[in-house]
Amino acid sequence: MRTFFGMILGCLLTIGVVYVHDSMATSTVAGGTTASTSRAIVNWDVARSEWVEVKENVRLTWLKLKANVS
Repeated sequence: MRTFFGMILGCLLTIGVVYVHDSMATSTVAGGTTASTSRAIVNWDVARSEWVEVKENVRLTWLKLKANVS
């Protein structure tokens, strides 16, 4: 159980750190050489659309499973 919790926590920390890095790298406040040399790691628009698609697929699969059990 601790291993599973550690894996989940590690994934969340990794995503959080990347999000903070990307928000600082693409910030309008950052100027000069920092803004030009630092690039975003993740395309968050694509990640958001993929996440919506994953949630919809899980919801549809759940509904199919529920219909088969009834």
